Amino acid sequence: MTRHICQGPECHTYKTQSRIRGTKGNKVLRTRAARYDLTTHSWGYIWERYFCDERCMQNWLAKHLTHLMTVVGINTKPQETPIVVEKETKEGWRGTYVDTTIKLLNSNAVEDIVVNN
Repeated sequence: MTRHICQGPECHTYKTQSRIRGTKGNKVLRTRAARYDLTTHSWGYIWERYFCDERCMQNWLAKHLTHLMTVVGINTKPQETPIVVEKETKEGWRGTYVDTTIKLLNSNAVEDIVVNN
């Protein structure tokens, strides 16, 4: 099990029962463990491998996002995906309406079709 501590910069300051450690007279608030194991959990959100909760994740992002974007890089041009827009006039219980379907040209997968009524 490869579980490490929460990476939230303020995790050790939140006043919750799960963070209290120590003997009488020497109590401290301690950083919690990340929610899930690094290697065995393939389900759930990826942030749960590094943070104990969303508050800690948001605090980390607020502190480090600018630096992270300079390392990873920022897109300077919008990305585009070729599509075909198909409009079909249909009859329904409320009368005639236009059904619009957007199909991606680079894939025939069902998940790639967006339907707007």
